[in-house]
Amino acid sequence: MLETVVVVFHLLGALGLVVLVLLQQGKGAEAGASFGAGASNTVFGSQGSATFLSKFTAILAASFFITALGLGYFAKEKAHQLTQVGLPDPAVLEVKQQKPATDDVPVLQEQQAPASNTGDVPPAQEQK
Repeated sequence: MLETVVVVFHLLGALGLVVLVLLQQGKGAEAGASFGAGASNTVFGSQGSATFLSKFTAILAASFFITALGLGYFAKEKAHQLTQVGLPDPAVLEVKQQKPATDDVPVLQEQQAPASNTGDVPPAQEQK
């Protein structure tokens, strides 16, 4: 249950981090603001959105790393539980050997094979 909550917060933090990074202006936008191009961007105060968005991005990035560490901890605990199942060491396992294929073949009594004809004519036509 707790792991599901951490996964949800991790995904929301990742999406929020991507959105916040895309919303921020680049460093080249400051040069245009000095000539009056950015005068209308006063929604976040007189300093603009740079400090608010950068602080919020830092907080969201820190929470993203904390949730990533939490998920790593949960993965380690789950892997540790799987190793405690009680399976024997693979070197100790007995593997049944299959019998060779020659043991499965029935042995026929040896019979005298009739002499074969070495000619090109089949035996049925030879008796005519």
